[in-house]
Amino acid sequence: MSNPEVLPQPIPSSAPLPQTNWFRGPDGIRAGWRVLIFLAIVVGLSLTLLVGIFIVARGSVQAGVSQLTPFGVGLSEAAIFFVTAVAALIMSVIEHRPWGQYGLPLRAAFRKDFWIGTLVGFLAISTCLLAIFAFHGFRLTGQATHGSTLISATVAWTAAFVVVGLAEEFAFRGYLQFTLTTGMGFWLSAILLSSLFGLAHAKNPGETVPGVLSVVVFGLVFCVVIRRTGNLWWAVGFHAGWDWGQTFFYGVPDSGAVARYNLFNSAFSGPRWLTGGTVGPEASVFTPLILLLVALVFTRFYRENKYPVG
Repeated sequence: MSNPEVLPQPIPSSAPLPQTNWFRGPDGIRAGWRVLIFLAIVVGLSLTLLVGIFIVARGSVQAGVSQLTPFGVGLSEAAIFFVTAVAALIMSVIEHRPWGQYGLPLRAAFRKDFWIGTLVGFLAISTCLLAIFAFHGFRLTGQATHGSTLISATVAWTAAFVVVGLAEEFAFRGYLQFTLTTGMGFWLSAILLSSLFGLAHAKNPGETVPGVLSVVVFGLVFCVVIRRTGNLWWAVGFHAGWDWGQTFFYGVPDSGAVARYNLFNSAFSGPRWLTGGTVGPEASVFTPLILLLVALVFTRFYRENKYPVG
């Protein structure tokens, strides 16, 4: 009688199993805690920056910065980008990840995707204003800036809106989008952060509910973009191109604010659903329609999901 076959027993692994608890999961610090640590660093850096400005300004609460100039816009948005980028850099050390994984890989900086996004952003705001013009709601009334001032204004506003694109995209769709995606999935994170993106614009002068909802649509479209491209550079370009065209080139209100040193003067007439009212074209009924069109065309050319997580 033959002996039954004896199966080899698995050799127990000597590697310790990862310890999991309310703070750490199998992949390290849980996503919620990472977000809280990141936000705490952002608050700490912001307070440090404000104290530094207070000291430099010798206690004055007015530093002579207007949000309606390229210097004012660029400086305020640069501060946002600085604190969020440095906070993400600190988190990259804690998490042992490359900083570029959070949306702005340096190897892709200002390459093809950025310039395509910039062109599409400018064409999108131009199409929106053309649609309003077709319904007799918009017209250019003349050139606002001339001579050497126009050259310096063009350069200054271009730089300012690149900073705006970097700051707002990284603040809402950089580290936070990446980290929340690891905890709750991409689209739930996208909806949450896009809603916060809209609420952040609610404090702007002259802002309205349609304007805030339009900003939420912007956020969701940008999330489609980063889902397909894998990073923020296309979205940064679109953001800069749209704002540059809206604020500097056409001289129309941007979330309720009108800039100085713009290229053209313009005028609106007609109902709010058409013109956007005090908000400007971002609250026009045409803006979400054009953004949806952009998203549809974009997904025809960018078919593969390349986002690194989720």
